[in-house]
Amino acid sequence: MTTATQAFKTRNRIKRTSEDWAVDFIVYFCGLFIFLVTFYPFYLAIVLAFNEGQDATRGAIYFWPRAFTMQNFYMFIRDPKWMTSLMITVLRTVIGTTLTTLFTAFVAYGLSERELVGRKIYMSLIIFAMYFSGGIIPYYALLRAIRLSNTFFVYIIPGMLSIFYVLVSISFFQGISKELAESARIDGAGEVSIFIKIILPISKPLLATIAIFTAVGHWNAWFDSAFFIQNKDLRTLGYQLMAVINQSAALVTGNLEPEAAASATITVMSIQLAAMIVAVTPILLIYPFFQRYFVSGLSLGAVKG
Repeated sequence: MTTATQAFKTRNRIKRTSEDWAVDFIVYFCGLFIFLVTFYPFYLAIVLAFNEGQDATRGAIYFWPRAFTMQNFYMFIRDPKWMTSLMITVLRTVIGTTLTTLFTAFVAYGLSERELVGRKIYMSLIIFAMYFSGGIIPYYALLRAIRLSNTFFVYIIPGMLSIFYVLVSISFFQGISKELAESARIDGAGEVSIFIKIILPISKPLLATIAIFTAVGHWNAWFDSAFFIQNKDLRTLGYQLMAVINQSAALVTGNLEPEAAASATITVMSIQLAAMIVAVTPILLIYPFFQRYFVSGLSLGAVKG
């Protein structure tokens, strides 16, 4: 009989008291209550998105669509404004996440070397920039000066380096055995080759951590699109959602496709819900596949720092 089996049987022989059952009941009840409170609003949004808009205004829809329809999503796809913003958001998320992850890891790897010339100066600048900023007006003036405002690259270049992720990455890289890099240097490998062929492959938890949080930030971002973009064809999905939510129903209806405005089954709210489901679904589908990586990445960075 193995040790694990013996330990399992020993635990089973421990008599549970009434206090144990009471505590378990309270814990499970609170967990179930929190789950329902947080999940049900999203579930209801899905139900209403698949229900006819005019029918939904009557209320009394709680668990499933009363008048099922795909018209809300059809009108969302037909509206060029929504589809253009969706494509911009996808491009921004893919390109921005890839460049931010690689650039942040590259800078952090260099700063993780304690013998780096000028390392104290670089670290001092990073810490200073993390706590102090010039504000939105100087930032906007800088973007205009370097011709980034009202271009797609305003979404990418300013966010290519994240100071917080640099600090986390430095702790992670300093926890990697130095013998790996030393062995590669003895064999004649350069620093770039060591970083790409040795460091990056064993840094998947860290890279996944940076990638998932950066991707969520890019996908949900609307602030920069509102302040630094005037071209309507460069608006992101997050901005379009905020614009629809903030505008009055009459104004939004006037901006929709004529077919949607004239339809007897579609409302502004139904289009909003369809757009929200489209915006949230990709993150929900991707998140579970990265969960084990970024949880371990954060814990490793914290422990080895």
